[in-house]
Amino acid sequence: MDAHSGHPRRWQILGVMVFSLLAVVLDQTILNVAIKTIADPVHGLGATQSELEWAMNSYTLAFAGLLFTFGVLGDRLGRKRMLMAGMALFLLASVASGYAQDPNQLIAARALMGIGGAAIMPATLAIISNVFPFHERGRAIGIWAAGVGIAVAIGPITGGLLLEHFWWGSVFLVNVPIVLVGLVLNAILVPDSKDPHKAKLDPIGVVLSILGLISLVYGIVRISDLGTVVDVTVIVPVAVGVAILAGFVWYESRTDHPAFDVRHFRNPAFSTAITTVGLTFFSAIGVMFFMAFYWQIVRGYSPLQSGALVLPFAAGQLLFSPRSAAMVERYGAKLVGTVAMSVITVVLGAYVFVGVDTPIWILLVLGFVQGGAMANILPPATTAIMNALPREKAGVGSSMSNVFRQVGSCLGIAVLGAILSASYRNDMEGVAAALPGDVGHVAQESIAGAAGVASALGPQGTTLLHAANDAFVTGVHWASGGAALMTLIGVFVVARWMPGKSAPTVIPDLVKAESAVG
Repeated sequence: MDAHSGHPRRWQILGVMVFSLLAVVLDQTILNVAIKTIADPVHGLGATQSELEWAMNSYTLAFAGLLFTFGVLGDRLGRKRMLMAGMALFLLASVASGYAQDPNQLIAARALMGIGGAAIMPATLAIISNVFPFHERGRAIGIWAAGVGIAVAIGPITGGLLLEHFWWGSVFLVNVPIVLVGLVLNAILVPDSKDPHKAKLDPIGVVLSILGLISLVYGIVRISDLGTVVDVTVIVPVAVGVAILAGFVWYESRTDHPAFDVRHFRNPAFSTAITTVGLTFFSAIGVMFFMAFYWQIVRGYSPLQSGALVLPFAAGQLLFSPRSAAMVERYGAKLVGTVAMSVITVVLGAYVFVGVDTPIWILLVLGFVQGGAMANILPPATTAIMNALPREKAGVGSSMSNVFRQVGSCLGIAVLGAILSASYRNDMEGVAAALPGDVGHVAQESIAGAAGVASALGPQGTTLLHAANDAFVTGVHWASGGAALMTLIGVFVVARWMPGKSAPTVIPDLVKAESAVG
């Protein structure tokens, strides 16, 4: 394969990579609409709130904790081999999830799905970077990012359709035909690739990365469980995770065969891009998470309808992601990235003014604009990350990008969710005090609990539901303000350190490495 012209089937391979990732991204959003059904003791598993949280968190912990490790192994053992092994495990775990007989089986199966997903996601981006030449990589990653954005948006719609016609396990079994087709296409079309340099393994670095990421992500998801950061089960895991990851950085900077050369963080393009990815997903995924409750509870839409309301966001991704590379080539990554982050900040700030009865068309426009803006910051940022590393280290670069993406998403849901919960509970304190016994506590804990209590009270519950809706929307205002603040930081980061149009577009070491590999 010529490093300057790329693989002759590279565009077909790109389609296979986007399709291979479809099931993983769908699964990250599709479960949200099935939670109520799984909790039903008649039509579901009768899972408790804690068991439902762990059904989601077990996937997140395995996925985030092993992303980096599987990226390293893919570079060493072969990316196609790692991708197909991950897809096979994801297939088996999806079947196990769909036919789980109790919540504990579902939790275990979801953890296996997370392991499979961690093997799949970095391999897809690494293979794309390997088969495309440098000058086409930005466009290819833009199309890859568009596929991810579309999958995120259609997950809730797919889940809603399945739940209307089938049982809860169908939201997992939908992965089966997708993965089977993906395995066949990979076997036929995709070439294998790996790091040609037989460097020694770095087991200490790999173990430190796993322990550090799992501990950090565990502490973060506990914020979501508890609605507060002031708890020993939050503080201790986060502190331990940060300490272990600091040890990982220290060790990797001193070993002669690092799993990841931390000196890459000295490259402004790499460190700025990876920070931008984390900040963007912190804000965007956090807001999308609590807006799902807004659609279904405050506005009363069905899971299918609320999923359809995310389509404008997907449309923005689809229209603008493939064009982002041309925008960067014409105006430079600094200008495009700064404008895109500024637009995202304005959109998130606009949610501060959303009310209980805001016209739907306004929210749909906000979703479309946000999707278009994210399409002009994420693909260029991802391309900068991948281009900062030699092609033989593409798996590591992809993993690092996805680690920041996943940790940013977890932090966004946890921190913004905690802000929303604190505001909601404070506003509901007086209303809940007027209710008898534990009923008041349930109504004060969450808007879902208040909706359940209001339904049980009949006509008398109308006042409670109005108060809960108002309290939730106030919480949305505070959380959206926090999200906008984070992306505003991203505006300054991109404007200050992202390379401009006049900066070199090709890193000399990268060109040498690609010539040697090609």
